[in-house]
Amino acid sequence: MSTDDLVSLDLIRKLISFDTTSRNSNLELIDYIRDYLADLGIESTLVLDGTGRKASLYATIGPQDRGGILLSGHTDTVPVDGQDWQSDPFTLTRRGDRLFGRGTADMKSFLSIALAFAPAFAKADLKTPIHYAFSYDEEVGCVGVRPLIAHLNTLPVRPRMAIIGEPTEMQIICAHKGKLAMRCRVQGKSCHSSLAPQGVNAVEYAAELITYLRSMARRIAEAGPFDEGFDVPHTTVHTGVIHGGTALNIVPSECEFDFEFRHLPLQDPNTLLGEVQRFAHEVLEPQMRAVAPEAGFSWRELSATPALDVAPEDEVVTLAKALAGQNGQSKVAFATEASLFQKSGGIPSVVCGPGNIAQAHKPNEFIELSEVAKGEDFMRRLLQVVTAD
Repeated sequence: MSTDDLVSLDLIRKLISFDTTSRNSNLELIDYIRDYLADLGIESTLVLDGTGRKASLYATIGPQDRGGILLSGHTDTVPVDGQDWQSDPFTLTRRGDRLFGRGTADMKSFLSIALAFAPAFAKADLKTPIHYAFSYDEEVGCVGVRPLIAHLNTLPVRPRMAIIGEPTEMQIICAHKGKLAMRCRVQGKSCHSSLAPQGVNAVEYAAELITYLRSMARRIAEAGPFDEGFDVPHTTVHTGVIHGGTALNIVPSECEFDFEFRHLPLQDPNTLLGEVQRFAHEVLEPQMRAVAPEAGFSWRELSATPALDVAPEDEVVTLAKALAGQNGQSKVAFATEASLFQKSGGIPSVVCGPGNIAQAHKPNEFIELSEVAKGEDFMRRLLQVVTAD
């Protein structure tokens, strides 16, 4: 594919060059975008985190007295540590009709395409404003978008709708699962392993609770509820991390593990969590405290992102279909910031962006040039819509 007609490649190359892994500051990239927009006469507002090392950016092009169309995405990426890359992940590399680099799919190409059309938006007589909202730390729990939405809620005029450009191959996503991630800490009692009945084995009690979570997962997979619109049509329960114990001959006094619910829009994850906690406190804890009164379970929420569920007839769905040249809509299992814009900000939202989520988070992440072209076509149609009377 010729790149002669693609206007976003230089911006993709530039944004990929910033290592905005979630553990790092994103300010260098945010400052670059702010300056880029300032050169076009577009003012930006930065919403800093508590450390001052990270920021989200919000900007409006066009009329300030009416709600417009928000183009949104996150600036952070997942790490490249331990991954076998064939090229520098922070240098955009073309091989054939693919662009390789960390964030090409998830989701700096969308940010670049949106920004590449800022000059055209700025020059046009917009009847409907375009808003940009770029967040931080989406990959570690949709952290940065929350204060950004809180800022939007203080404005006299807010966006009328939002399009979040996560990689969907420009398919329109009107629903996605929610996520509740939890950490469970198990307090036991240590002793020599030869005297194991005198202790409370935190690892073993953690294992019993993890087994219960696994039984929940099987039950839901068999009995539902179901929504066949999703590729995995039921809520899933997953344990991903566990730590505990110091030596084989010591009964471990502590263990902790992380688990999550990826839930359908119609299912309440707090009901599922309550079931787990009742089993822990009512069934397992009495056994533990019969040996050691201080033993037991404690809980910490790691992150919670609500599910997205927008009606297919909603204005934002209809518009996104027209812009993407699509007739249908789909549902996905992964969570996005779209649900937070809708739930916390009251802004109807869909997910639609270039690239394939299957390439995200992997070594040699890439986006097809054809996807970049489709993203640019989307923006050209958007320019026609926002300049129409």
